Amino acid sequence: MIPDETIEQVRDSTDIVGLIGESVALKRTGSDYRGPCPFHGGTNRNFAVIPKKGRYYCFVCHESGDVFSWFMKRHGMDYPSAVREAARRAGIVIPERAERAGPDPHEPLYSAMAVGHDWFAHQLLESPDAAMAREYLQGRDIPLETAAMLGLGYAPVGNTFLKAMAELGVEERILLDAGLAAQRDDGSVIPRFRRRLLFPIHNLRGRVVGLGGRLLGPGEPKYLNSPETAIFHKGKQLYNLHQAKGAIRKEESVLLVEGYFDVIRLSLAGIENVVAPLGTALTPDQAALLKRFAPSATILYDSDLPGLRATFRAGDELLRHSVRVRVATLPPGDDPDTLVRKGGVAALEGVQRDAIDLLERKIQLLERKGFFAGVEHRRDALDRLLPTIRAAADPITRELYLSLTAQHAGVSKEVLERELAEGGKAGRREGGQGMEQRVQASASATARPRGRRNPETQLLAAMLAGPELIVRAKEDISPGLLEKPQLREIFEALVQSDAAPGQMPERLSESAAAAWSYLKEAAEELSSQEVATLYDKAAQILRARSQYREMATLTDPGEKQRKRADLRALFPAADEWYEYKKAASRGAGTANRSRGA
Repeated sequence: MIPDETIEQVRDSTDIVGLIGESVALKRTGSDYRGPCPFHGGTNRNFAVIPKKGRYYCFVCHESGDVFSWFMKRHGMDYPSAVREAARRAGIVIPERAERAGPDPHEPLYSAMAVGHDWFAHQLLESPDAAMAREYLQGRDIPLETAAMLGLGYAPVGNTFLKAMAELGVEERILLDAGLAAQRDDGSVIPRFRRRLLFPIHNLRGRVVGLGGRLLGPGEPKYLNSPETAIFHKGKQLYNLHQAKGAIRKEESVLLVEGYFDVIRLSLAGIENVVAPLGTALTPDQAALLKRFAPSATILYDSDLPGLRATFRAGDELLRHSVRVRVATLPPGDDPDTLVRKGGVAALEGVQRDAIDLLERKIQLLERKGFFAGVEHRRDALDRLLPTIRAAADPITRELYLSLTAQHAGVSKEVLERELAEGGKAGRREGGQGMEQRVQASASATARPRGRRNPETQLLAAMLAGPELIVRAKEDISPGLLEKPQLREIFEALVQSDAAPGQMPERLSESAAAAWSYLKEAAEELSSQEVATLYDKAAQILRARSQYREMATLTDPGEKQRKRADLRALFPAADEWYEYKKAASRGAGTANRSRGA
């Protein structure tokens, strides 16, 4: 229950060189300090303390961590005790909270993630099975020592991981709750990550809460994150923020990139104020998190069409949180990783110098396509610019945007202001319709999806709104889990079709084609931050639905309660759906009895 800001203050105030130097003979080597490793008992100076990053690392036994890890590993403390001891030494008073009672209920999950991550990290460095991962990193110009310092790991095929965790005393139930293992429909438990290069995801306190896995070899999905757990919420966390937050505050700006390797490459090049979302569009929670640390952001996404769409979605979200947004344009075919590998920091600095405001970038692209040369095209241009103006929460930024747009479109500011106001009201009225009502209207009376929370329609709308989810759906969802024939037909067509994203697959039946049209319209109304969450919830419900129905038939109250608890732990979103269905059923029964009376 120690506040995050206090933990950050303790970490930043602790002299890690002085602390470790009390028990290790350190000598300065460049910007780092070297000495014999206190963990494996070596005599050579293979142990490095890196004050700039506040971390230590052994190049032989690969032990690594920060000041809190030092107390935990060297003195056997738990995490809160380590923070308090470091605070005592730094002269920082930790405020006590009256409501604090007992240990953190999530500590078993943190411990499981720490043990699992440590095991994966050692696999990357030592296991013969990880040769492919080591070769892959070498091909991306990331030395193995660097990968070890970054905490990268490797998940092998098979059940080796589960056996190792059992030997270390980590319960299977905890592995499932932490997202390190998954349960199949037949009840068997398997490792969630297999044949993947792993990237640790930390919370602001520096504790590992999740993993991102890059598949090595053929298969899908290419990237797989930990599922939502009690300690990991991918829409609320950002990769590398625990390391970058100090630099972000110092620079008063954050550099936002798309992928893990982009962050790593820029960090290795000395650019420290860089973070990335976790494989999804930037969410409101992530934008609010960035606002805590910096008033401005530069978006450095790919410059192809999907990259531009993601750029403007992220930019609008940041504007809603009063963050000033600039867009840096990469050369065609490059991402930040390849750009720096080819041209070094100088190439990136040139791109950053040429970065322009988000709205100006939109106007620039529209001008190049001739959108301001004619009444009809100007109307289309305004339709593309108004959402960004509307997103600007800062009144000065909005005023500047209105003036700039009026100048380019040849429309008065007053008219634009009126359009913004009317558009907002129309959006609120339209929002009341709800996605499910639109989809329900698509099907015939005999095949209409029931209920405004039908998981099948939610899943398909999310897949249409986020084509990358179609790849995930191939692995996550069996077509038989969809009970509506026309919706199952659409699902099968999506996962099997080679058509361009958003294009209706060929040979759909009449009822499926009608449902497709309204699903597509519903998908277009979804905000980018809703898509991944909607998919995850719907997928959970579909996988768990039959098990909840079986549970409902149990007659033993105790057995039913135990089954419910097990399902709730595995499928929290499905449990919410089950409660909703029960409430709806009770409401329908009451209404029927009233009519009968």
